[in-house]
Amino acid sequence: MASIFWFRRDLRLEDNPALNLAIESAQADGDGVVYALVSENDYVELSSLSPIRQESMYASWRALDKQLDSGLTRVDDVLETILSRPQELKVEKVFVSAAYDPLSVAYMKDARQKLQAAGLQLVVGPGNYAVAPGRVVKSDGTPYRVYTPFFKAWFELANQEPVQLASGARFERLEGHRGFDSPDHPQIYEGVPTDMEQIGRVKAGQEFAKKTFESFRRRGALFAYQEQRNRADLSGTSHLSHALAHGEVHPRSLLAQLGSSPDETTFAKELAWREFYADVLWHNPSSLTDYLQPRFAEMRYDDGTELGESRLEAWKAGRTGYPMVDAGMRQLLADGWVHNRVRMIVASFLVKDLHLEWQRGADWFEHWLTDFDPASNAHGWQWTAGCGTDASPYYRVFNPILQGLKFDPNGDYVRKYVPELRHIEGAAVHEPWLLVDGLTAGYPAPIVDHSDERAESLARLAEIKVD
Repeated sequence: MASIFWFRRDLRLEDNPALNLAIESAQADGDGVVYALVSENDYVELSSLSPIRQESMYASWRALDKQLDSGLTRVDDVLETILSRPQELKVEKVFVSAAYDPLSVAYMKDARQKLQAAGLQLVVGPGNYAVAPGRVVKSDGTPYRVYTPFFKAWFELANQEPVQLASGARFERLEGHRGFDSPDHPQIYEGVPTDMEQIGRVKAGQEFAKKTFESFRRRGALFAYQEQRNRADLSGTSHLSHALAHGEVHPRSLLAQLGSSPDETTFAKELAWREFYADVLWHNPSSLTDYLQPRFAEMRYDDGTELGESRLEAWKAGRTGYPMVDAGMRQLLADGWVHNRVRMIVASFLVKDLHLEWQRGADWFEHWLTDFDPASNAHGWQWTAGCGTDASPYYRVFNPILQGLKFDPNGDYVRKYVPELRHIEGAAVHEPWLLVDGLTAGYPAPIVDHSDERAESLARLAEIKVD
C-alpha cells in the first residue's frame, strides 16, 4: 500500500526523518510507492504575496520535483485532495514533518481530526530544528527567555548525526494533477504587480543549498564570520536563510560540518537564534502577532494618523531620506532579502523614529521576504523593537547614520540600491543633505530628525513607566 508524504517546510530528501518514515511504511505495506504532495496555498493565498516571494516558493518546489524525477504533485489544498479520493489512492497513512508555529499547530490538529474521520492516520515525524521547540528548558522545567543561557543548553542537545535517506522509494505523481516540470503557473501573478527583472532570478533547492554552504567555506567567509557578518557591503553571511526557511537543508546537517573555531561557533550561534525564537513562540503562541511584553501595547504609537501612515509608505518605498534605511528597504523590494544587520536598522527606524507598531513592519516583511519564517520574523522584530526577549531593551535606538558608517563604511551598499546617490563618493553618501549636490538626483531629504525622534521615543517609554 502506498504512502503519502506531505511536503511543507521540509523541501529536501536528505536528512529528512519524517520522509524516511513514509518510505519505510510504503515498503512494509506494499511496493514502496510514495505520493509526494505540496499545496500551493498551504500557509497563505499564494497570489497575495509579492512576485519574488511567490517565485521563491516555486523555485523550491521545482528543485524538489527534479530530485523526485518529476514525482511531486502540486495541488491547491493537500488535505482536500486526500479526503476527496482516499479509496482511489489506496492509502492509510499520511506523513508530515512537525511544525511548531501556532498557525501550523492549529492546522495540523484540524487535519488530524478530518483524516481520522475518513479512516486515515496522520503520522507526524521530526521537524526541521536541531532541537525541537519546547525541549530546551531550565533545571526547574521552565523555558528560557534570554538567548545566551538558551544557547548553552541548546548546544549540548543540538549536535546529532544527520539522517541518511531511506532507499527503495518510488515517487509517483497523482494521476490527474500537474507537477512542476512545466513552467506554467500564471495564476501566481494575478493581481500582483510584476517586476520582470525579479522573476526567474531565485535559485533554490537542496543541491543549491549544499553548494551555497560549500561556497561559504571555500571563499573564506565562514572563517571571517565574526568580523564580516555585520558588513552590509560584503558577502559575509552564509546566504542560507532561504534554504533554512524552506527546509532545503536541516540545521543538523550544517552543525555536523562545523569545527570549534571562534568563527564557526559564532555561525552555530546564529543557527541557534532561529531555534531560540521558535522556542519562544512555542511557549508564547500569541506573540506571533501580539507583544511578548504586553505593557508595550499601551505605548503611544502613530498608527492610523495621517502623518504616521504617510511615513509608513515612505519607509516601505525606501524614501525616508536616510540612505542606510532606504537601501535596506529597496533591497527587500529588489531581492526579497535583506542583510540581517540592515533588518535591525530598518526595524528600529520604523518603531522608534516613526513611532509605528512592530506588526506593521513584520507584515511587510512577510509579504516580501523569500526567507520568511514566522518565529524569526515576529521575534526578530520584537527584539529590535525592545518589546520581545529582554536582551534588547527598548532604549536601544539605532542611529541610521552611524550604523551606515560602521557597517557600510565606503557607501557601496547604499550606492548599489539607491541610484539617486551614486554620484556621491565614499562615506559621504550616508549624509547627502550635507553636500551641495547631495539631493540633486531626486533623493528626498530626511522625513524626520533622528535626534528629535529618539528623544520622543524615550519620552513615550517613560509614559508607560517601563524599567
